[in-house]
Amino acid sequence: MSDVKIFGVVGAGQMGRGIAQVAAQTGFEVKLLDAQQDWADAGKERIAKGLDRLIQKERMTQADADALLGRITPTADYADFADADMVVEAATEDLAIKESIFRSADQAMKKASGILASNTSSISLTKIAAATERPDKVIGMHFMNPVPLMKLVELVRALQTSDETFDATAAIGEQMGKVLVSTKDMPGFIVNRMLIPFLNEGCFALQEGLGTVHDIDTAAKLGLNHPMGPFELADLIGLDTVLYIGEVLHREFGDDKYRPPATLRNYVAAGWLGRKTGRGFYHYDERGKPIREGA
Repeated sequence: MSDVKIFGVVGAGQMGRGIAQVAAQTGFEVKLLDAQQDWADAGKERIAKGLDRLIQKERMTQADADALLGRITPTADYADFADADMVVEAATEDLAIKESIFRSADQAMKKASGILASNTSSISLTKIAAATERPDKVIGMHFMNPVPLMKLVELVRALQTSDETFDATAAIGEQMGKVLVSTKDMPGFIVNRMLIPFLNEGCFALQEGLGTVHDIDTAAKLGLNHPMGPFELADLIGLDTVLYIGEVLHREFGDDKYRPPATLRNYVAAGWLGRKTGRGFYHYDERGKPIREGA
């Protein structure tokens, strides 16, 4: 199973594009699927723009970029997953949507050995697996953002996940150049279980006027030796995603350290979701670079 030839990705958004890029760079033939063909096409175009920047910085050759893009086929048809060895879902953090995706991918995949993985950051893999006819072949493969740069992948075992599936997925992750950690199927897994209270506390500190966005981010970077402050990181993740994960953790554990702050809720209500909308705790230019502190 480590000899992957066809690798499916569902979702051509930020995470799906990153997973597709790394899979294609590894040498897999990638089927990048979204709900509409033009969305899938746009996902490949965004990957190409990112590779162009690497070429300009002399971190990649034009030939390598062309070869990588040649291994990515955008699609809106689950039938293209018929011969897939693995399909990774990277869609919205919504259980009903993920269950629908997994049922469709499961039915489309003809290989009995084909693995279905989810990039979910908070939803129960056990629930997702139960929606398929191959629950023993379902696993969590939680990539970090941005996928091409971040080494870590959390492997999440559903109750139904077989040892064979876990070992095969680990081998695929290593092929993709990732460092793997194993975690139980618990809300937030390892990273978000620790991260959400940190992001929440940054928001509470801002609400209380303890410091500005810039002050708090600078304090975290220089005082805690973090590469990014809580607001820079939240904007990168997407404030709607941060809010959703916080709500899941608060609901599942009943612990107020996961309670989303009013500031975060207000930013999401305003549609200020971070880099992807051009405005979050910072304002961003068309290249996604922060240009000033937000409102």
